[in-house]
Amino acid sequence: MNTQTLSIRQATRADVPLVLSFVRDLAEYEKLSHLVVATEQVIAEELFGPKSHTEVLLGYSDAQPVAFAVYFHNFSTFLGKKGLYLEDLYVRPAHRRRGIGRAMLLRVARIAAERNCGRLEWSVLDWNEPAIFFYETLGATILHEWKLVRVTGDALEKLAKMK
Repeated sequence: MNTQTLSIRQATRADVPLVLSFVRDLAEYEKLSHLVVATEQVIAEELFGPKSHTEVLLGYSDAQPVAFAVYFHNFSTFLGKKGLYLEDLYVRPAHRRRGIGRAMLLRVARIAAERNCGRLEWSVLDWNEPAIFFYETLGATILHEWKLVRVTGDALEKLAKMK
């Protein structure tokens, strides 16, 4: 891809409908659409409200929105430094294999470096071989010994009430 045709910018509250459309596209790609309950109102408040610590980048090719990345800070007690966690990175299928995903990931990596983060982390589905290969070619290490642990919905409510 000609890098001159790609522009990346921070999303704003005005971009809420676009951000939600990317969330839905990503969920469809990952065969997880049934899990999306986010609404424009929720996205507006959680990503762009006064208490948000989450940021969104939007990637445009020739003024057409083609990619997004969602990230936030975490903290490594071992490093004693904050890190950056990349929650989502998605490029619309028609625009893949043109360097857009790489450019988006590099922008997030630069943000992490500029903020003196100790690491940049993200998750990838085990069946997503193209993404795994892509990440490894950029120098990422897939941590097979770690398992993601999650508690949501009713299970979270039940856990929170335990004594």
